[in-house]
Order: sequence, then C-alpha cells, then structure tokens
Amino acid sequence: MAMGLSDHPVLQALIFFGILFLGSDLLSTPISYYHTFVIEERFGFNKSTPALFFTDKLKGWGLMALFGGGILALVMGFYQWAGTHFWLYAWGVIAIFTIFMNLLYSRLIVPLFNKQEPLEDGSLKRRIEAYARNVGFELKNIFVIDGSKRSTKANAYFSGFGREKRIALFDTLIEDLEEEEIVAVLAHEVGHYKKNHIIFNLLASIALTGLTLFILSLFINNPELSLAIGVERPSFHAALISFALLYSPISELTGLVMNYFSRRFEFQADRFARETFKADPLITSLRKLSQKNLSNLTPHRAYVFMHYSHPPLVERIRALRD
Repeated sequence: MAMGLSDHPVLQALIFFGILFLGSDLLSTPISYYHTFVIEERFGFNKSTPALFFTDKLKGWGLMALFGGGILALVMGFYQWAGTHFWLYAWGVIAIFTIFMNLLYSRLIVPLFNKQEPLEDGSLKRRIEAYARNVGFELKNIFVIDGSKRSTKANAYFSGFGREKRIALFDTLIEDLEEEEIVAVLAHEVGHYKKNHIIFNLLASIALTGLTLFILSLFINNPELSLAIGVERPSFHAALISFALLYSPISELTGLVMNYFSRRFEFQADRFARETFKADPLITSLRKLSQKNLSNLTPHRAYVFMHYSHPPLVERIRALRD
C-alpha cells in the first residue's frame, strides 16, 4: 500500500516540531509582551507598538518555518539515507547555510524588520571614511538602521566579510553620541574585523555544530532516548528532543567558553580603537551608552563569568586607560 503524505516520517517530524515550537512560543508570548510593554516601557526604552510586536512574531514564525523546517527536513533525509553517518552531510549543509547567512544576513533578513539607508553625505561620513582609509579598511557600505521604531537603546554592528562587509549604525546611536564618539565606536567594530574575530566566531559556530551532530549520531538510535521522555515507540524526533535536554549541560559549558573568548575580543577591539584612533571618545561613548541602557556598572564577577559576553564598563575603561 502506498504511503500517504501524512504517514511520511519527515512530514510527521516537521508537523511535530512545528506544533512544539509554536506552542512554546505562544506560551512565552505573554511574558515577552509584558517585558516589552510594561518593563521596557516603565524605564523609557520601548518605542514599539502592539501591531509591530505581533508583526515581528509572524515574520519570525515564517523564517523559522522556512529555514528551520528546511534544515530539519534535510537532516532527517540524510538520516534515512546515510544512517549514523548522517551527521557529516547535515554538518556540511548547515555549515554552508551558516556562511551564507553571515554573508547576506543584512541583505536578506534585516530588511524584513528594519529600514536600512546609506549614511548620508556629511562630516560624519567623511570622518568614518577617513578613519577607514587610515587603517587600510575598505568600507563601501555604511548604513543607518531605524532602531528607534522599537527601542531607545543604541547599537552598532559589523556584518559580513569580503565584498559583503558592512557597518550598521542605529539611528539612536547617531542621536546619542558626538561624531568623534561614533568614529571611536566604529573603530572598535573595525577592530573585530582586523583581529579576525568575525572569522573565529564563524568557524567556532560551525565546529560546535559539528560536535553536536556527531554526539547526536552516537545516541540517536538508542531507544532509551525516546523512553526517557515517555515515548514507548522509538522515533527520530522523540530521540532528538530527549537528546536536546541531555545536551544542555554541554551547551552551557560551550557557552561559558564562547563568552570568555567574547570578553577577550572586546578588550582587543577596544585596544585596536585606542591605538588607531583615540581612547577618550571611546570611553565617553561607552559611558553614555551604559547610562542610556541603564547597565549594571558593578555586576558580581561570578555573574559576569556565567552570563556576560562583554566585560563590565569599569573593566573596559580601566583597560583603555592602562
């Protein structure tokens, strides 16, 4: 008898994980809504609207269905075709997807949520371009993002590499900082690129994905994984959920390691900005941003070790002045 679509194991897994993801996100939505429209509103951060909040939700679900569902279908297809060696093929596909998204994230994903406009001609653009020439950094793409439609918090980030590299400045950052301070922030972001932090994070992400898939391949055929969550009939998707729960301690450890490197990279990028530009405008910009974002200036060292991807402000200023 021919197998119907509803009986196909890959389709069953996609439906199962789709319902699981949707249910989990729906349960967390009231908390997220409260955080945005009560807590963030109370401290003057929120600029979003309920319509924008739920529109972002729908877009996020669509992207998860497209990319998450597609990758899951490929992983299960490789598992049915290659058995326990599926992890090698899945790793290759996910690695290519990761590189692709790092290259084109700002072109494909960001426009779905924010407007990106080239930085207009003026003294700020001339200062940025002069700094870039001075440090031998080819920079053609400087964009301003309308972050103010969701929050008053300011930010800047670097994305892509090669010809696709670009600097993105939030409009709130331009409003809150002086031009010299903005150049200092940009110098910090250029430091991440010059010190190969972007490549390191990309390769580390791909390596961790491979490690996770390899460990999964060792246990995926073990019926005890399905039984551990009360599923009597072993299945790939039940074993995958059980594995995700069991893998969480390893994930915590790798997260600690990545946060450690991230904090070191922040110091290195600060040092690059000090050596190629100036320390004082970076210090004043960090102070303004910390004040604007109501950052904790004296977090406990243990909490920093466990949770912080950036060093506390006091440590960064001390290192910049050293």
